[in-house]
Amino acid sequence: MTALRNAGQFRRIAPVCHDIAVNGTLLGLHDSGVVWWPDQQTLIVADLHLEKGSSFARRGVLLPPYDTAATLERLALVIDAFDPARVIALGDSFHDAEGSDRLPAPYRAFLTTLQLNREWIWVTGNHDPVAPVRLCGECVDEMQLGDLTFRHEPREGGQPGEVAGHLHPAAKVRRYGRSIRRPCFATDGNRLVLPAFGALTGGLNVMDQAFAGVFPPRTFSAFLLGSDRLYPFTASKLVGD
Repeated sequence: MTALRNAGQFRRIAPVCHDIAVNGTLLGLHDSGVVWWPDQQTLIVADLHLEKGSSFARRGVLLPPYDTAATLERLALVIDAFDPARVIALGDSFHDAEGSDRLPAPYRAFLTTLQLNREWIWVTGNHDPVAPVRLCGECVDEMQLGDLTFRHEPREGGQPGEVAGHLHPAAKVRRYGRSIRRPCFATDGNRLVLPAFGALTGGLNVMDQAFAGVFPPRTFSAFLLGSDRLYPFTASKLVGD
């Protein structure tokens, strides 16, 4: 664990959130890209894509093999800050179905330590449709808690209270002659899509047609991830790539 923690420099995370309501449920959006549900002491994270680098290497595409360490380090800081009773990972936690089996022993031990003394829910995703091997936690296709439904991929015309990942939302704004593009949360107050948390994950512009079935046009807001804060914009202020 010490070697993993020394893999890079990470700022300490403050558990300060931007509060919103999703289907009447109070949730906190955090600038790390996670959601905090205070009433349930639950941390929600999407699209870790652990072992993406090793997955690409198997196909002959060589990437720096540090993505899993970087992602787990950031996740550890968030867990340290919030100390959740429950963690819900919204699918694509591993980049492929064999990713959890390839997880190096030090990373496996580190992840197991993060799971100690808390409930851990693995939601299946399109990249990892099976339960992770040799890891703690419950594996589900989707999960309902209170007025919220947690699944990996948002459904077209889906139900109020849906909390999902999969689309890796990002938003672009132009201000003072400059363009800024950042991962973001996207919500219309009825549904919420989380940004991808993994170190090697990109982002799809929320103005892309893929979001048209999730939110009615121009009726949602984006919360761009910044350093120590979020930057909220209504859809009318966003631009495509």
